[in-house]
Formats: sequence, C-alpha cells, structure tokens
Amino acid sequence: MYARRLLAGTLTAGALALSLSGCGNSVDPIERLGRKATQDGATPTASPSVGASASPSSATRSPDEAYRKWGLTAPVQYAPKPDRKPQLPKAAPGKAAVVDRIPVAPQDKVVFLTFDDGAEKDPEFLKMAAELKLPISMFLTDNVASADYGHFEKLRDNGSGSTVNNHTLTHPNLRTLPYAAQKKEICGQQDRLQQRFGQRPPLFRPPFGNYNDDTLRAAAECGISSVVLWRASMQINNFQYAEGSALHPGDIVLAHFRGPSELKGATETQMTTRMLRSIQEQGYRIGRLEDWL
Repeated sequence: MYARRLLAGTLTAGALALSLSGCGNSVDPIERLGRKATQDGATPTASPSVGASASPSSATRSPDEAYRKWGLTAPVQYAPKPDRKPQLPKAAPGKAAVVDRIPVAPQDKVVFLTFDDGAEKDPEFLKMAAELKLPISMFLTDNVASADYGHFEKLRDNGSGSTVNNHTLTHPNLRTLPYAAQKKEICGQQDRLQQRFGQRPPLFRPPFGNYNDDTLRAAAECGISSVVLWRASMQINNFQYAEGSALHPGDIVLAHFRGPSELKGATETQMTTRMLRSIQEQGYRIGRLEDWL
C-alpha cells in the first residue's frame, strides 16, 4: 500500500515547476519539474554509466578526512547499494520510462545528486568531488561540455562511481520540435558520448525538463531506458523544492556545472558545499542514482 501511494505521488508531481539557476547556454532559463507540467506546460521563458570508475589516487584524501577542507562540519554520509532495486513505474511500450523520485521507504533518507549541462569546468570542483567521493550522475550537453570532455572524464574516473549521461546536443526545448528533430538531438548526443566515452548512456534528461510522447519514443529508439527528472533544485544558496520546504526520501536533486558569472560571484565548489550542508542538516545520505534505477 505504501509503495502504491508513493508511486501515485511520483506520477502527480508534474503539476509543479521550479525556477532554477540556469541550464544550457542561457544564464537564467526556467527548468520545469515533473510530468504533467513538462508535457503540457508553457515553453520556458528567460528567468532564472558511461564507463567504469577508476581506483582513487593514493594521494587523494579519504572522504572522512576531506570534509573540513571543503567547509563541512561532518563527513558526508553515503547510502550503500540496495540489495534490491525499488519498483519503478513501467514504461509504456516503445517509450522510455520517466522517473523524478526513487520510491523508497519513508525512513530511508537518501537523495541522489545530478549535475547538468557542462558549461563550467572548474578544476577545484574536480578535487572536491574526488576527495569527498561524490557519486554524481552527469547529464551533459554537447555544445557546452565538448570543449573539454576530458574534464568530465576525470570526474567520471575519480573512484566515486560518477557517470556520464545524455542532455542533448544543443539544449533545445524538445516539446517544440517534431519527432525527427528530437531524435536527432538525443541520438546525436548518444553517438557523441559513445565515441568519446566508449558507451551509450542509459539515462537522459530533457532540457528544462520539457518532453512529450515523441520525446519518450525517440529516447527509447536511441537506447535510453529512463528519462530522469528531479524533485529539488540547488540554487546559489539553497534548494527549491517540488513540494513543501524540505527534501523527501528518494528525491533526485538537480544542480548545474556553473561558475561565478552565473552564480553571482559564488564558485561551483561553494554552491556544492551549501548543497551538501543542507542535505546533512536535513539528515540525508547520498546514494548513487544508477544503483537504484
């Protein structure tokens, strides 16, 4: 009964939308949250595992030793891989599944980190992610990330279990495009990521969270198993939530590879420290998304 109620809640999450700190080439576009809003809402307006992980370097600090360096008051807590993956809503025939929250028990306080686009390539963030062993699911857009895919390869291979996933070639609002154009955006990035990283990702995030049936059909045709949305988005200093004023068990968290010009002077590491503090203060652990999907 609990699982049924939780899945129903997940399916109705699409009525909500968040203003986010930016995605793609624009500094302040609006990202959309959930399903109904992404399928039927208005076009956004300007406003706000690929590959295996390598063993960590012997010179890299352990997460328990590194937290103070990065402005945290306690070590980051990580959720182990579950013995059995949660039951997710099944995809319709010929379409990729859509997920915006992992259905976990109320007492299982775990959230999942995802970072989008790839505009910022801060070497300090590479150090932070490696030393804290942050498991990050990256959703990369080719026209901003490809200037230095090596940066994201280092993030993937730092021993944290981070992964590279698909966020289209050029970050369009897919819902405004015909099927063929959507497929070109999704399959084109699958091809680019396979060429660069050696594998076609199973996960895809539509820009702005906007999608329709053609998107789900095109994604499946391109080898995508899950279209991943989110329930909380990290701004410069704090979260915006899909519902209420706090995280919920199983929330997928959205952040962006962003630098001082988009974060009003804050760095990517400062933004991430604030995000991790909030996760810790709310009593949550961090899981690796791919272990639960």
